Amino acid sequence: MDINFDYYRIFYYVARYGNITRAARALGSSQPNVTRVMKLLESQMNCRLFIRGARGVGLTKEGEALYAHVEIACRHLWEAQEEIGRQSASGGGNVEIGVTETALYLFVLNKLQQFREEYPAIRIGIHNHSTPEIIRRLDGGRLDFAVITTPFEASAAFSRVRAMEFQEILTGGPQYEALGREPLKLKDMKRYPWIGLGRGSATYDLYREFFIQNGIDMEPDMEVATSGLMLPLIENNLGIGFVPEKLARPLLEEKKLVQIPLEGELPVRSIQIVSDKGRGRSLAGETFYKYLTGR
Repeated sequence: MDINFDYYRIFYYVARYGNITRAARALGSSQPNVTRVMKLLESQMNCRLFIRGARGVGLTKEGEALYAHVEIACRHLWEAQEEIGRQSASGGGNVEIGVTETALYLFVLNKLQQFREEYPAIRIGIHNHSTPEIIRRLDGGRLDFAVITTPFEASAAFSRVRAMEFQEILTGGPQYEALGREPLKLKDMKRYPWIGLGRGSATYDLYREFFIQNGIDMEPDMEVATSGLMLPLIENNLGIGFVPEKLARPLLEEKKLVQIPLEGELPVRSIQIVSDKGRGRSLAGETFYKYLTGR
């Protein structure tokens, strides 16, 4: 279906104002011309988009569905125009990225400090959510790209660039010092309270599957919403838990945590930079993306 993009732009204004006269005024056009274009659009779409009333127009269900997409497209185009102008003048712009907490601490923070020194005029919005929620926001066009930890499911419409790998270790507070003397059998973890990320997180799914593969039915005794909450709880002897080795290392050296060796290998995880192949990034977003991926 080949429809003139200007039809969508006019549709956006009519839907936004709910009044053809006001839309025509905002467009610098005439009411008859706007009405004609909307009739052409409805004809080409083969459906009614507006419900016409005495005080203006409202959207049909089909119109609401179309507006949900047109509004995003128009907003991106206008933001791009504004950003190009700003960036040309000052080298600035806006970037919106989704970052899991682990990816933030292990990878993004260090890169962000260096990037800000090189591109001080670029403003960066960081949205911290669970991995599934970040994927949904990326798919909805609300993010330029995402930096997330494996495992996660993403369709073929997304590109994935591996940024780094990391290993998690089992840790406990000083009260669990005795467990650091010899390898703990995986099945014996059930003897101790386990602190882990809650349902709906990629980490929960990873370890749930890991235990099942090893013939163990195990659920966290204490579920937390973010990985940042785990270390204080473990440090205060409320249970044992898996944390990235790099984040645990300073606390291990200060003897605020103990490493609990396990028989067998834990899954190796990675941090990946994910973007939508079919949706362009802002210029600032492209600059930051290339900085992180080295491309």
